[in-house]
Amino acid sequence: MMNAGGTLIGSEGSEIGDINIIEGPNGLLLRITVEPGSLEPGWHGLHMHQVGDCSDVGTFTNSGGHVGKIEGGHGLLNPAGPEGGDIPNIWVAADGSAGYEAFTSLTTGAELINEDGGAIIIHAMEDDHMSQPIGGAGPRVACGVVN
Repeated sequence: MMNAGGTLIGSEGSEIGDINIIEGPNGLLLRITVEPGSLEPGWHGLHMHQVGDCSDVGTFTNSGGHVGKIEGGHGLLNPAGPEGGDIPNIWVAADGSAGYEAFTSLTTGAELINEDGGAIIIHAMEDDHMSQPIGGAGPRVACGVVN
C-alpha cells in the first residue's frame, strides 16, 4: 500500500497547493488542497497522468496522457471507458481555493507511480466526462508530481 504526496504548481510556476494519495485495499483516496487566489472559481477537470514531470510550466504536457489511456474511452460517463486516470471534477470556491477528497477504484498506486512517476493535472474548465479526448476541460492550469 502506498502513501504519496506532492506539491501542486500553477501555470506561472508558483506552489499553489498540496496533493496526498493513500492507497487502500480497493483503490486510491485523493486529497487536494488549493490555496486562495490560485485558480479561477468553478468546476475544473482533474486527471491522473502517466508521467511525473511538471517541468514545462504553463503547458504541463510533459506529464503525458491519462493513466490507463483507452483510445476513445475517456470519461466517467463514457460506455467505452472510463480510463484509469479519470476522476471527478474539482470545485474551486469564489476565493480561488479548493479542498477536495475523492476515491477511485479505477487504478492502483503502482499504475499511477511507476518508473516514469505520476502526476495530477487540473484543467481550466469542467470535464463533461464524455467528450474525447479530455471532456472539453481545456488547457492544463496546474500540475503536481506524485511520489
